[in-house]
Parts: sequence; C-alpha cells; structure tokens
Amino acid sequence: MKKVTLGPQTLLYPMPAFLIGANVDGKANFMTAAWSGIANSNPPMVTVALQHHRHTYKGIKQTGTFSINVASEDQVRQVDYCGMVTGSRKDKTADCGFTIFYGKLQNAPLIEQCPLNLECKVMHILNLGSHALVVGQIEEVHASEECLTDGVPDAAKVKPVMYSPGPEKRYHGLGNSLAKAFSVGNELKTKA
Repeated sequence: MKKVTLGPQTLLYPMPAFLIGANVDGKANFMTAAWSGIANSNPPMVTVALQHHRHTYKGIKQTGTFSINVASEDQVRQVDYCGMVTGSRKDKTADCGFTIFYGKLQNAPLIEQCPLNLECKVMHILNLGSHALVVGQIEEVHASEECLTDGVPDAAKVKPVMYSPGPEKRYHGLGNSLAKAFSVGNELKTKA
C-alpha cells in the first residue's frame, strides 16, 4: 500500500463527539468535543481537549467538575448545535430540549436523554498551546437501562456519534461489528 505524507495533523480515528457539560456562572452548559478519550484505569480517568476561550471551559475552571455525555445517533442535531453555538449567548440546554440531572458531584450537569453520562472531577489541566487538556477522574457513570447488556453499556445499543474531520466533515455511527475482541487474534497464534 503506497503511503502519502500529510504533515503533522490531528487525524486519529474514531473521534467520539461527546457533549461536555459544566455549570458556568451557575447555569448548565454543554459543548461538543471530539478530542476526548480514556487516560487511566485505576483510578478511572478521561481527558478532553478544549480551547481556552470556550464557555464550557470557563465553567470547568470555576467548579473543578465536568460531565461527558455520550449522545446517541438520534441526537446528532443536538451534538452539532452544541458545537456551533456558544453558551455565552444562547441557552443550549433549552434549545436542545435537554433534561438536566445531577449526581454524586452535585455540580456537573448531566443530560438525561444521553444513554451514557460520566461525572468527572478535574485532576489536572495542562496548557498545551491552542488547547487545554483537562484530565478528569470519573467519579460516577450513569447508563440508561435500555442500553445495557448483562449490566454493561452495549455500544450497539448506545449508538455513539463519531466525528470525521475529512473533506466532508461528517458525523458517523459505529458501523458493523467486525470480530470478537481478545479472540479473533488467536487465529494468528497458530501460525506463529
């Protein structure tokens, strides 16, 4: 397969399109962020990269908490809207029809309509240049019952939204299951 160099870019797939929540000046606000991921297992931690001027980032710094809300495919309009509009001028919670609830941390707003919600406490904020990398410890996870299989969130039922920064800048779903993890690779063990 012939390779073409593209220069240093932020091309890593998939990019989950999460709704990051924070109380800003006492009011729930959400923004879309695709630069997020798991950072640690014990204690469980996540990261999210946010531009310094973002309204939600202001709230994260005010409260020391935030939420990651995993939207489903049927919420793609809300995901897109929360990435285009600033909460300093619009009430995105009302515009999107979100029902807000609070959990263990009591000040990280969570979206009831999202199938999966993570409450996070800020552990570190690293200034990386264009973005601040927020490292949060997951304090609690809330999952909609209908998205569980054997008590665990099932990606096929959650139907998370993915962002593709390609030429068309599109949202995608997960697609088809390819193989069973920690199993399909066994086929290569017999060849070695």
